[in-house]
Amino acid sequence: MDKLFLEIKQHLANKILPFWMKLKDEENGGFYGEVGYDLEVNKVADKGGIATARFLWTFSSAYRVTKDKKYLECAEHLYVFMRDYLIDPDYKGMYWLVDYKGQPKDTRKHIYAQSFALYALSEYYRITKNEEALTLAFDIFQLIEEKGYDASNGAYREEFDRNWNEQSNEMLSENGVIAEITMNTHIHILEAYTNFYKAYPTDVLKQRLTDLIEIHYTKIYNEETKFLGVFFDKNWNELVNMKSFGHDIEASWLLDEAIKTIGLKNEKYDEMVLDIAYNIADYAMQEDGSLINEQVEDAYDYTRIWWVQAEAMVGYLNAWEHTKDPKFEVIIEKLWDYIKENIVDERANGEWYWSIEKDGKPTEKSVGEPWKTSYHNGRFCLEFIERMTRI
Repeated sequence: MDKLFLEIKQHLANKILPFWMKLKDEENGGFYGEVGYDLEVNKVADKGGIATARFLWTFSSAYRVTKDKKYLECAEHLYVFMRDYLIDPDYKGMYWLVDYKGQPKDTRKHIYAQSFALYALSEYYRITKNEEALTLAFDIFQLIEEKGYDASNGAYREEFDRNWNEQSNEMLSENGVIAEITMNTHIHILEAYTNFYKAYPTDVLKQRLTDLIEIHYTKIYNEETKFLGVFFDKNWNELVNMKSFGHDIEASWLLDEAIKTIGLKNEKYDEMVLDIAYNIADYAMQEDGSLINEQVEDAYDYTRIWWVQAEAMVGYLNAWEHTKDPKFEVIIEKLWDYIKENIVDERANGEWYWSIEKDGKPTEKSVGEPWKTSYHNGRFCLEFIERMTRI
């Protein structure tokens, strides 16, 4: 896999990170909020809290891994914007959306968004030891626990208004249901807490991670089918028969990372991690090397979405590290070929398309916006660089 490793390392440095660095808003702070399908930058587009956090995580991590100071400069620029404009000075927590000048636009507080704020702040603290960033991270952690955690069912609540009054979960529900509990929020709390533990380990955080892993095993993961549930009511009853293939393979390696980070020894968790990876490999990987999106009841969505491919790359590298099963090595190589030939935008100044339709054509959707940033594909590259350097 030496050739693949070199290609991915170059792809991060020459394609992904330069594309996003050009969005640095020197006048108003942060990064510009939208790049259209035509690759035109919208300099007055709104700036998302999640997007800003994902950018901050990416460039902090890129600096930590490569030690290239231009990435540190981007991270510092993004941190200042988050601190000054996205963190609510009165009620704490991160806003959902601000306008291009940083003025509050959508002040709802979503636990999913808070998890990304924590993820980013902890990574920034790892590279700077900035005590202010650590204080903000602790504030976010305490909010997630005090406002988000429901001790009656072991779940994390979803959506709140600016004053932290619970609201209907509009932002992370779909398929005709309003979910009181989502798998998506839980895997990203797990992700954030894992990174926070790497930055500043405490016994309290270790216990919360231990509890989260058990909740994933007992409530979200189905030991019989090997799939994860997606949307639940407050009693953990599934609301729709849905399989989200990208989230499952992402959860596989995020769970494993949490398990390794806190040194948890439990065979049932290790089996879950690998059973998820094998299940998605057998059920949803395609002959062309790609991973399709999802299944609702008997209907399959064959769209090849950018983040699904990126997370599959990490998930199968993680599975290969555990098993050395050549099946996973073949998946990685075929998927990388698919990404290069289809998902990567070879237009001048392009990055990755949002997705490829069933007919093989790129989806004509913005390639940079509040949900599409440098995080998934940037992280895939960074994970490969770190992990393959250790091999």
